[in-house]
Amino acid sequence: MVGSSLYQTYARADLAFERGDGVWLETADGRRFLDCAGGIAVNSLGHSHPALVAALTEQAGKLWHVSNIYTIPGQQTFADKLTAATFADQVFVTNSGAEALECAIKTARRYFYAKGEPERVEIITFEGAFHGRTLATIAAGGQEKYLEGFGPKAPGFVQVPFDDNAAVKSAISDRTAAVLVEPVQGEGGIRQIPTEHLRELRQICDDNGILLILDEVQTGVGRTGKLFAHEWAGITPDIMAIAKGIGGGFPIGACLATEEVGSAMVAGTHGTTYGGNPLAMAVGNAVLDVVLEEGFLEGVQRKGLVFKQKLAGLIDRHPTVFEELRGKGLMLGLKCRVTNTDLLAHMRAAGVLSVGAGENVLRIMPPLIISEEEIEEAVDRIEQAATAMETETAKGAAE
Repeated sequence: MVGSSLYQTYARADLAFERGDGVWLETADGRRFLDCAGGIAVNSLGHSHPALVAALTEQAGKLWHVSNIYTIPGQQTFADKLTAATFADQVFVTNSGAEALECAIKTARRYFYAKGEPERVEIITFEGAFHGRTLATIAAGGQEKYLEGFGPKAPGFVQVPFDDNAAVKSAISDRTAAVLVEPVQGEGGIRQIPTEHLRELRQICDDNGILLILDEVQTGVGRTGKLFAHEWAGITPDIMAIAKGIGGGFPIGACLATEEVGSAMVAGTHGTTYGGNPLAMAVGNAVLDVVLEEGFLEGVQRKGLVFKQKLAGLIDRHPTVFEELRGKGLMLGLKCRVTNTDLLAHMRAAGVLSVGAGENVLRIMPPLIISEEEIEEAVDRIEQAATAMETETAKGAAE
């Protein structure tokens, strides 16, 4: 996009979509693509889901925005649904995942301030993490490629190696407020914290009187087959940040907390102009209604197993292209032996979309409403791409 009036911050594909239906996207010239990127785990219910279209259309004809200086009934309903289905007692609604993380960080620090321990401001995070693009959240993530060029790193974050609970214990001090972790690192390469290690992390926090913050922005809202990924470990956090799938494509995030922790956030300590406005809440409530329907999450689990089985067979048939299958539910990752961006180009040529991640991984994160027939189609198209990749590699070697 040379000469574009847009910031050149994205390496955009030469694709522009005009419409979507379920798991399919279509360009203006009629090319159809099976969407296994899902807007980076955002389009939880696919494209143009009738329940979301109806909710947004109805609300758009009544009221868009009034500000949080007034009561927003839909926001209370949204919070009630989330607290009824989770560990949380209180919810703060935001526009995005980064804002949900900012709220989580502030909530943890404010909790200890209210307890008379204002020195407890440090949060332990893990290498390979991604928590957003604000100055605080890039500091929390700690990845140099996101920090470079933006001045001093925001203080208050101590990073330890991925999935190293011994390092967590060593990093805890009298300044530690919390541990912040993604149950599965998405941007980091679909790297999952083992169940027993997540349980141990909860115990470490309890033993040391510090908080556990979970970043479920990418893993939440059914993506792994449970409403939230930490449920597989049978634990609960003190604070949790969510976004992406909760809006199904509409910008919504939220910070969830227990009453003990959330009560420190009194009037005036935090705010948002757009967060939780009537338009957003109409969509958020509609998403929750669908995802919380009986059998929906079990369906995600079943389809996730089908997809994993078929992808495992694909890896067996193309060992020079693929190395490993990762993930849970419909949050899957193919670790590649070839360059993942090269394979991604071949996948687009075959009419299937994916998104890259760390450790040379391609993420497979289709809408949760994908059918088993569409899973079969997706695997067939990925196989076409793998075959094309093998042919290209062989041709290059011959030359």
